[in-house]
Amino acid sequence: MSYINDQVESQRYIKNLSGKTKFIVSKNSRAIGLSRQTYQNKLDGMRDQKIITNFTININPNIRPNNLKYVMLEIKTNPKEPELVKELLEIPQLRMLDGIIGDFSLFALFIFKSPEEYYQILNTIDKIMAKSYFKKYQIIETIKVFKTNGINMKKSEISFDIDDVDYTILNILRDGQGIKPISTYDIRKIFKERLKMEISQSTIHNRIKKLERQGVILNYIVNFNPKKIGFKGKYLLRIKPKDPSKYNELAFRLSMNRNITDLFRIGEQYGLFTIVRVKEIEDYANFIRDLYISEEIEDTYTNFVLDELISYTNFIIS
Repeated sequence: MSYINDQVESQRYIKNLSGKTKFIVSKNSRAIGLSRQTYQNKLDGMRDQKIITNFTININPNIRPNNLKYVMLEIKTNPKEPELVKELLEIPQLRMLDGIIGDFSLFALFIFKSPEEYYQILNTIDKIMAKSYFKKYQIIETIKVFKTNGINMKKSEISFDIDDVDYTILNILRDGQGIKPISTYDIRKIFKERLKMEISQSTIHNRIKKLERQGVILNYIVNFNPKKIGFKGKYLLRIKPKDPSKYNELAFRLSMNRNITDLFRIGEQYGLFTIVRVKEIEDYANFIRDLYISEEIEDTYTNFVLDELISYTNFIIS
């Protein structure tokens, strides 16, 4: 019982760490009814127990002038080639890498800044796969993102074009933070020392606020280990509707399901691809049963995730 209570408590803190604006200890501790020191001690304990790792953000995939490009990769491999996994993990655009059951043994999700970046990295992926034992892999390009990390994209249009400085700030906020949120001073230092660019703290602050207001930054959140807070099951689910003309209608309804953290339209026979999280393995059977009862679905295809090779991720906990 104590273990379950600890998981529930950790979920409560992680919910508290998610918001539309930057995390501030004093504000977040008041919201949860704790002193600043008690709150900080709890965060330190969660980090030491490897429940959480670092602060991050989620970026709206519908940014302009180029939407972020989500690309999936399925790979057939064997346990005797761990170097393949190691090389994939070195690709900075890799966001997810799972060991799965099915025709393929690995599933990867990449997010690219632009089509040009995608084609450049695709060459790297091809070279990695050329050295693999089976040389069997399949690339799946997404057509539309309906939901990402638990965030519904129904109202997500961006009204301005972001430039390279904006995108660099977004990358730093997503990938460059530690267990403490990064400051505008630290971001300015990265621009100066790593990128050899002079940019003031006030400019960085104003740009971040604009990215927040315009919905480019979807939320601030912390990366966590789902299994350590009670999410034992992860599934990759493809869905084929009875009526192909109703893909969008079906997708919008599915995007409201709290078990579905990510939902994409893909150019395949099973045209909807979802990532499903459940707390207990048996919950997935109930989820599928309810899906067939409530929706006009012709068929589904499921891959069970055996192992999350990128252990830490984030999604909205409902």
